[in-house]
Amino acid sequence: MSAPTTVIMPGRAKPRGAYPHLRRAGPFLFVSGTSSRRSDNTIAGASADAMGTAQFDIREQTRAVIENIRDILAAAGAELKDVVEISTYLVDMADFAGYNEAYAEYFSAETGPARTTVAVHQLPHPHLRIEIKAVAYKP
Repeated sequence: MSAPTTVIMPGRAKPRGAYPHLRRAGPFLFVSGTSSRRSDNTIAGASADAMGTAQFDIREQTRAVIENIRDILAAAGAELKDVVEISTYLVDMADFAGYNEAYAEYFSAETGPARTTVAVHQLPHPHLRIEIKAVAYKP
């Protein structure tokens, strides 16, 4: 049985637009921009105190994003080791070191994907500090 052309993951954060979590094109899997948003719309790595002051943990958000990507890929029979390219969007480059630290828990320079990291003005929710899109090769 061949993998589906598109995947929308049940029980996951619903895409905030008209796009799937994943799209297959031949042997390539394209994972849409993924955040640390959970299915109940809370955000891993973000909290607010009683006064509404937000605190962010870029390491926790990065781990949650990569684990969300891992689970999306699994729905198409792929794994993180199949990822060949990653594009990361950070709201603040001051988070780069923490992002790199958490990223290295999953990928290495020797075997990991090609990567681009850029700063962006904002993401779709003010508590999101990172979004990652990925391309995997899985014939």
